[in-house]
Parts: sequence; C-alpha cells; structure tokens
Amino acid sequence: MDKLPVGCRLLGTLFGVDGELLERQYRNHLSGYLCWEQLPHAEEWLLFEKNIGVYVGLDEVCLSRGELYTVLINKERKGRSGSLIAVVKGTDVKTVTSVLLRLSRRRRFQVREITMDMAPNMEQIARLCFPAARRVTDRFHVQKLAYEAVQDMRVKARWEALDEESVQIAHAKACGKIYHAPVFENGDSRKQLLSRSIYLLYKKESLWTESQRVRAGILFREYPDIKKAYYLSMRLGLIYHQCRYKDAALTHLARWYDEVEKSGFLAFGRVARSVQMHYREIINFFDRRSTNAASESFNAKIKEFRTQFRGVKDRAFFLFRLAKIYA
Repeated sequence: MDKLPVGCRLLGTLFGVDGELLERQYRNHLSGYLCWEQLPHAEEWLLFEKNIGVYVGLDEVCLSRGELYTVLINKERKGRSGSLIAVVKGTDVKTVTSVLLRLSRRRRFQVREITMDMAPNMEQIARLCFPAARRVTDRFHVQKLAYEAVQDMRVKARWEALDEESVQIAHAKACGKIYHAPVFENGDSRKQLLSRSIYLLYKKESLWTESQRVRAGILFREYPDIKKAYYLSMRLGLIYHQCRYKDAALTHLARWYDEVEKSGFLAFGRVARSVQMHYREIINFFDRRSTNAASESFNAKIKEFRTQFRGVKDRAFFLFRLAKIYA
C-alpha cells in the first residue's frame, strides 16, 4: 500500500501545535534530510540505480515555475515504492545523458524496453543510455498529433467565419441595418458550429450524443475537408485497435500515409512526416502493446504531491520527500 504524505502544518492543526515549527523541526532534525547522501546535487539530479527494471518509462514533468525535469521510472513497480529511477533537471540531451550514464553499464543493459513520447530528445536519450532496449513511441502521443491536425483545420475555418461575419456586420452597419447571423437547423450560427464541434472531433462516431450527431452532420456538409480529416485521424486510431502484429500494422500505416499524401492537407503533412521519422518506434508498440501511461500516471502523482504541499518552495527538500515515497 502506498504511503500517504501528510503535511506538518496539517498535523499541527490536528494536534494543536505550531505547524510551521513542526515543519522546520521535521526538515532539519527528524527527516534525515540534512545528512541525505544525494543532497549536494539534489536540485540537479537524483539516481536510484537499484530500482532499474526490465521495462522503464521516460517522460518530462513540470516541477515548479515552468521548470522541466526528466523522469525515468520502473514501470513494473506500478507507481509504488521503488518506481523512481532518476530525476534530472532539464530535458537537454547532453545534460540528461551525462547523468543517466552514471548508472552502471550492467544495469543499463538490463533494460529491455523503454517507452516515451515523440520528442526527438527523448528518443536520443533512450538510444544513447539504453542501447539494448527496444524503444516504443507512446500510441496516445501519435494519435494526439492527428487529433490536433483536425483541430487546426477547425480553428482555421472558425477564424475565416469570424472574419466573414465581421465584414457582414460592418456592411449592415454602413447600410443602417441590424445584422442577424444566419443559423443552421440546429440553431447554431456558423462560428458557433465550429466552436461547439471541438469535442465531437476527438470522439469516435459511435460515442457521439444525438445533438453531436446532428452538429457533425451539418459540420461535415459545410466543411467536407474537415470530414475527410476527421476520418483520417480515426483510421490512424483503428490501426492500433485492429492490428495485432507488426507486419500488418506497418502495411496499414503505409496505406494511411499514402492517403494523407493524396489529401494534400498541410496539417496532416506534418503528422505524416513525424510518423515517417518514428515509424520503427511506433511499430514496436505491437510487440507488447506497451504505452507510456505509467509515466503519465507517475507525473500526475508528482503534481498531486506538489498540490498537497501548496507548491514547491524548496526543490531539494521536495525531491527528498518524493524519493522517500517512490524511491
């Protein structure tokens, strides 16, 4: 069972003592923080070599004030004690690799699989530090790129609708008339239609509500390019759902890539190039169907821990408390 962190101020409130004094006493005398062996470099990096496992996850997290840290976890520990392998300040390849290479060669070659997002720096870190590991690009980051491409087309169409409406309002005003925006059969104006379609474009067609189904019908009738882009993004997701083997997935991915090229959509062109650059890591998903959800979940734990203590005033002490629980 996970240990539940409780703040000294809360304890002070519960037991009628000075919470701030208890917090200082815990930090300086009770916790063992001042004699912690990793204290001299705690703000820059932490390493826990004994926690390395066969399957690891690599991701970045914002610790405080927009400061990014790279976090390496043991996925087999499922977010419990022994999960944390390394925390390194920054995401620069040279900085992070210089720390991770402090891990023994035997331990690094013990890693058989590492999951990550599509960031080029993460792929380079994984390749340099864990050369024996199979690198897997998280499927949700791949699908997110396609969803964002559809949203880019929607947003572009909305700006065009706003510009057109502004021209019509100005024309009506010049003619001394009151402008009334035309509405579709569901009561939406054109700009409302595009604004309110944001969520349905993220969902499968089978999950649409009745009102979303009506709105989608109008949207796709008025903007056939958005309809085509939506189904392109959904077909990319279907590859992950329907394919069981790497060869079949690679074939379907190649066909999807050809469809994107024929569509001529600039937003999807960027997605296709990213997929082409990372296709080996994307296809590796089908070996064990591994995702980076464990890393995302661990990042959420860090953020929740940060919230419980109302932010991070002392980064080194915050990381010490984090290590006490998860390292």
